[in-house]
Amino acid sequence: MKTTLDLPDHLVRQTKQRALQQGRTLKELVAEYIRQGLHGVKSPSVIAASDGVTVDPAGLPVFRSEPASGRPGIDLETALQLEQRGLELEDLRRAGLPA
Repeated sequence: MKTTLDLPDHLVRQTKQRALQQGRTLKELVAEYIRQGLHGVKSPSVIAASDGVTVDPAGLPVFRSEPASGRPGIDLETALQLEQRGLELEDLRRAGLPA
């Protein structure tokens, strides 16, 4: 069923980010949140693992670097820059500008 909700912009941005981090659609994540709210229980989350990135139970990305992989770890400054760039790209797309 389709419906329209008027939600705060920051809440929608956070939800979109979490869906992207978990490799899920916004529709799937919102449906899960509604189920959780209605049942008062957490339904199992889908954890996306690729290239050393996983998502913790709170929905935050966890970057893991294994010494044997030869990949360097990611520092906080780089992670924040990546997040900022993602937000900038989302803003450009929402404004209808080329990203």
